[in-house]
Amino acid sequence: MPSENLRWETLQALKNSPKGNITFDPYWSERGEPILSGCKEPLSLSPHSGVILERLCALPLQKDIFTSLSSTGSIPDLNARRTPSLKMEREQAVSDEARDEDPEEDVSEFSCPASLPSISLLSPKAMETAGQIIRFAAEQQDKAKMALRLRQEMQEKLVAEVAEVASEQLKRFEEFMELKQRQEFQSMRDMLNRETKESIGRQEKLKEEQRHRLKILNLRLREAEQQRMREAEHERLRQSDGRERLRNLNTIQEEILQLNQLLEPSTQTRSDLPPASLSCFSTRGNQLCSQLSEVVRKTAEGEFPSVEDMTMSERALHEMRALIRLMQEEGRKQVELQAQQEAQKKAVETAKEKAKRKGLQNSAEESTLKWFRELQEAAARCQEALQQLNCPKDAQTKKLKLELQKAASIPVSQISSNSGSQLREIFDKIDKLLSGRGLVSGGRTISTSQHPQGLDFVSYKLAEKFVKQGEEEVASHHEAAFPIAMVAVGVWELHPRVGDLILAHLHKKCPYAVPHYPPMKEGTTVEDYQRIIGYRVDDSGVEGQDSFLKRMSGMIRLYAALIQLRWPYGSKQGSAPHGLNHGWRWLAQMLNMEPLADITATLLFDFLEVCGHALMRQYQSQFWKLILLLKEEYFPRIEAVTSSGQMGSVIRLKHFLETSLQSRQIRPPKGQLNSAFWSS
Repeated sequence: MPSENLRWETLQALKNSPKGNITFDPYWSERGEPILSGCKEPLSLSPHSGVILERLCALPLQKDIFTSLSSTGSIPDLNARRTPSLKMEREQAVSDEARDEDPEEDVSEFSCPASLPSISLLSPKAMETAGQIIRFAAEQQDKAKMALRLRQEMQEKLVAEVAEVASEQLKRFEEFMELKQRQEFQSMRDMLNRETKESIGRQEKLKEEQRHRLKILNLRLREAEQQRMREAEHERLRQSDGRERLRNLNTIQEEILQLNQLLEPSTQTRSDLPPASLSCFSTRGNQLCSQLSEVVRKTAEGEFPSVEDMTMSERALHEMRALIRLMQEEGRKQVELQAQQEAQKKAVETAKEKAKRKGLQNSAEESTLKWFRELQEAAARCQEALQQLNCPKDAQTKKLKLELQKAASIPVSQISSNSGSQLREIFDKIDKLLSGRGLVSGGRTISTSQHPQGLDFVSYKLAEKFVKQGEEEVASHHEAAFPIAMVAVGVWELHPRVGDLILAHLHKKCPYAVPHYPPMKEGTTVEDYQRIIGYRVDDSGVEGQDSFLKRMSGMIRLYAALIQLRWPYGSKQGSAPHGLNHGWRWLAQMLNMEPLADITATLLFDFLEVCGHALMRQYQSQFWKLILLLKEEYFPRIEAVTSSGQMGSVIRLKHFLETSLQSRQIRPPKGQLNSAFWSS
């Protein structure tokens, strides 16, 4: 059956076409996939199917095309319609592409067009299958439309939900922006309020400061007015005091000029003073008059003399009076010196004669004791006059007392043998204090003119401090005797009252420096007597013998240094204030007194070790006669009163005497200040 074969060829051609290769998956709807999801290529008919359809459409309608062909016995010329067939293939290809772009349109065009005749190409079973396929395709198309509609509804719902969420978010964003604007507005309002309050506070503060400034200004105006009144009162008092000081200055000038006339060599009728001494006194008197003339010249220019000027004038007057006394004393000393020079030759013989007599004296000579008592009485009067300053009743006087005491004691404590410039600086401080000039101490200017008893108080404390340094510092370091004694001598030369107080303190603490062995009076206790002869007595008892000898040794060494020194920057005219003649007197009187155990040997050794070289150079052969007398006649007496446990000082003295007599030489003492020291 040719027609049957042709059908199968047609179906085979359709099967081999791209549409025929479609694979159908029965589970595509369960997965929610479209019906044509399995199609891998665009659906199109094979070019051969166009030829077949063209041929089918060209044949007459009959039940069996192949029967017609067989009855006619001719086969149509297929090549005659080749060209239209190609045109139809192109149109078919365009239509297939259009179907690929629109699936619904492809499904509608899948069925045969209405213009084509209904031709039974397939078998009934195949037709049934094709019908089922068509129905299935229609169902799937409906399902696809339904799914598409559901999907569209879902998308619309989703879009609505997204739009609602976006609207809600936009609403929240607008609320947030509104809240933020309110917060910013509130913040700006708070800031404005705060700035307003601060501005008001600043204004109030400025008003308060202005009121305070006005108050201070008024207060200052009142203070300025009071200050002006005080200054006016002060000026009035200054004028009054200035006139009073001017009158005093004129009185002082008149007295100094009168005293200076007594110092002129032309007016001197005394023949007991050498011309050099008279010239020295006259020169110093003229210097004092010149100093006073400088002050008087200021007053001639319309100025009142100041307190310092008056202090200097009074000091010049005191010094002028001291020059007169010193000149008178110098005259007496010249007479005494002549007598001493005659007596020195007889001193050794007198000592020998007294030694050969019944015995030696137990006390010093009457003239020495009188001198000793006068010094003690003067010191007692000075101390009694200082009662007001020693026992101050107000805080200001008490403070002034402490400052004056520090100003007097601290420089003496600083004396050392480091350099000559330092020693001179200390001396200048002490001299400035005693001269009434201002001295800076503890950041404040101190002057003895600040209190009527200031000068006496400082003089007393200075003398006490010098002796205390000998008692403590020199006792521990023997070389310290010379720098301390040097400053003391320099002060003594310019301020003789201080020298007398130094001797009074020294004799009170060390009566052997007179020399004087105080007797024990009736009714005197043992402790009181031990105080009199130099021992320290307190609640714990009497000090030991070694401590006592050490202190006495320090003070006698200081005294031995004092009598041989002169201040190198002072006046070289005249004799020393307390020279070597006092050392000769002390040594001669010691040999005229009965020796005491331990103390006599100690003091003689210390005195000769410090002052022996100076005495040897001054008295030469007379000194060696006295040393020989000490060795041969006095030393055995010392040994006789000394026990075996006290032989240390005796042995030292014996060795010193033997060595000195053998060599006829005494070495200079240790610690003596030479010229190199003063250039340092």
